[in-house]
Amino acid sequence: MALIKEIVQEALTIGFLSVVDEDQLRSQLQGNYDSEDLDAWIVLQRAIAAGDVKLESRRKKASLSPKAKDTSSSIKLAYQMAAELAYAAAVALTMTKNTKDQPSLGA
Repeated sequence: MALIKEIVQEALTIGFLSVVDEDQLRSQLQGNYDSEDLDAWIVLQRAIAAGDVKLESRRKKASLSPKAKDTSSSIKLAYQMAAELAYAAAVALTMTKNTKDQPSLGA
């Protein structure tokens, strides 16, 4: 099974993420992964939100109705927000612990 960062690198290179690779990413994100994998996943989410990486459709699309287009925009925004939250969490988790030399808010 490929590492998260390997799947992400391939998607960034070709500009496309297949359903199979997306499922593999989901599976790996439920297990153990390192900070490099998390960083790669965040980069991928940003690339998807920016339109630099396209997702393979899980179903055949007819024509998109205005409501479907609104839903697509909402999903894109949700991906972007999730990526930003994951990035903020990664930064928070990698911060050093507070010492006496570093004052803390609320302490």
